[in-house]
Amino acid sequence: MSYTLIEVQCFLQDFLNHSIAKENLLKSYKLMLDFYGIVLCDEKTGEVRRAEHWEERFHNLNSHTHNNLCITRILKCLGNLGYPHYQAPLVYFFLEETLVNGQLPNIRDSVLSYFLFAVLNKTQCRNLIKYAYLNYEPKDEFVWCPKKIKKLWSMQSKAAKEDAADSLGSQEDTLISDIEAQEEENLSADELLFISFAYLNYKPNDGFVWFQRKIQNVVVRDAQAQKETLNLNSDFYAALLPGTTSEGYASPSGTED
Repeated sequence: MSYTLIEVQCFLQDFLNHSIAKENLLKSYKLMLDFYGIVLCDEKTGEVRRAEHWEERFHNLNSHTHNNLCITRILKCLGNLGYPHYQAPLVYFFLEETLVNGQLPNIRDSVLSYFLFAVLNKTQCRNLIKYAYLNYEPKDEFVWCPKKIKKLWSMQSKAAKEDAADSLGSQEDTLISDIEAQEEENLSADELLFISFAYLNYKPNDGFVWFQRKIQNVVVRDAQAQKETLNLNSDFYAALLPGTTSEGYASPSGTED
């Protein structure tokens, strides 16, 4: 028995106006998700994630590919019977599992060829195709959008990565500068003298890692000024550490224990 387009449209409208029918559809959807090893974690957005028993169910799903057609029908049903916002999250889930996590290899082609294009919202569909392309390898074998679009997405992705790297580098430089400035500000004159003594007597100097590079530069600058003024006489070393001379550390009593 076949139905006319008008009869189908009337049925759909009656279904959408029937709250109990929609509730029953949601229960059926959750039941099928559980069968596939998936759980609906947000009824408002349609977000899904792996269920606790996902490994067993994924094995079954990957071994029995007739389920691919069932999932396509489920997606179309969601789109036509009041849950179109559930489509994209489910397709995204399968894209992530197949392309990113390396799961369900036997349904990957169905995800790309059928699941994707069951999504009614064109913007969401386009975003899902873009996500698929950016995570597909090798990219020259991706055939689900025109070459011009793939080239554009590749350029955008590269530019975004460069911008992100520049932004991160700038943030790190700012953070380091703030830390170094704080450390320098907190150093007393006596602390600088002691650090100068440690740094100038540590070999090699570039292996001294106990202060930021900027602080080391301050130490060197101040220590060199001290050297030029005092010519490394014993008074300079005595000021740094009692019991020292220009030749090194001396016992306070002058004799060894």
